Amino acid sequence: MTKYVVNSGSVKNYPEKANEFFTEIVKGLGSKPKILLCFFATLREYWEEKYKENLRVLPDFFQKEITPSFELAFPDSFEKQIKESNVVYIHGGDDYLVQYWLKKFDLSKIWKDKVIATSSVASHAISKQFWTCDWRKCMDGLGVLPIKFLGHFNSEYGLNDPRGPIDWNKAYKELENYGDKNLPIYALEEGDYKVFEI
Repeated sequence: MTKYVVNSGSVKNYPEKANEFFTEIVKGLGSKPKILLCFFATLREYWEEKYKENLRVLPDFFQKEITPSFELAFPDSFEKQIKESNVVYIHGGDDYLVQYWLKKFDLSKIWKDKVIATSSVASHAISKQFWTCDWRKCMDGLGVLPIKFLGHFNSEYGLNDPRGPIDWNKAYKELENYGDKNLPIYALEEGDYKVFEI
């Protein structure tokens, strides 16, 4: 059974929520879990920089008795890296970029029985349908989870955007009326997460 820990995004801005989230993703994995950090949602030239920043910041969010090890994910070795990891943590960034990389893989197969933690657009990507803050529209995800997702809900995300602030009620309504109207909608506030086991 694969465990999905799906986060709304910006979790590092909420230390208490971050502690809960990272505790959840390593629950039951022992004191030295192996975590694969995936930055497929960002431009390639920033992966190493983001990886170094995560090595500096993430250990503080785990309980004292947990000393995780980290590895940087690369598409050409992604499947092998997943086999050697307990957790795959896919960060946010751009909706199109993350799907460009992830759709190259049979995700449900390659990460079977692993813990998959996602944030922001990575949560969009594994959903069936979603509303994106950056593009301000509904889109189709890869359908790994049979849900609709709305990240950063009710936040100040994009407050300084020239398009003006996001109308969250309108966004929710658009997602509600988009695609499969029978799918449950998860509109999560920043740092909040839901767990799915499939």
